[in-house]
Amino acid sequence: MSLLFSFLPDDANIAHAYVTRLDNYRVDMFLGVHAHELEQPQPVMVTVEMLSLYDHPVEDQITEVVDYDFLRLEIGKMAKAQKFALQEHFCDRVAQLCWAFPPVTAVAVESSKTDIYPDAAVGCRIVRLRER
Repeated sequence: MSLLFSFLPDDANIAHAYVTRLDNYRVDMFLGVHAHELEQPQPVMVTVEMLSLYDHPVEDQITEVVDYDFLRLEIGKMAKAQKFALQEHFCDRVAQLCWAFPPVTAVAVESSKTDIYPDAAVGCRIVRLRER
């Protein structure tokens, strides 16, 4: 079960809950505070998990659900258009994209810089709830 369920209020109706994921999307971007990170884009892996709550089973129509093509394209555009100092800020900006879909109630975004150390990746994970 998704970690996002644990952030919902106790009275949340999860009878028709859907978790949509965009896993390990690789973008090359400027992300970091050190001079060597600003010389050229670096690979960053992005994972987004969105919890959507509905009061009915979804119909078999893309307009009913999260459009992960939109999300992938917008993350890619943002990664190309802007330099980010902090992964936390980048993750927040990605989370904001998810609010374009009204059923999304909670979102988790994770970024990971894979080329910083030879023996480890460094990353950030945030969880955000839609303000009602």
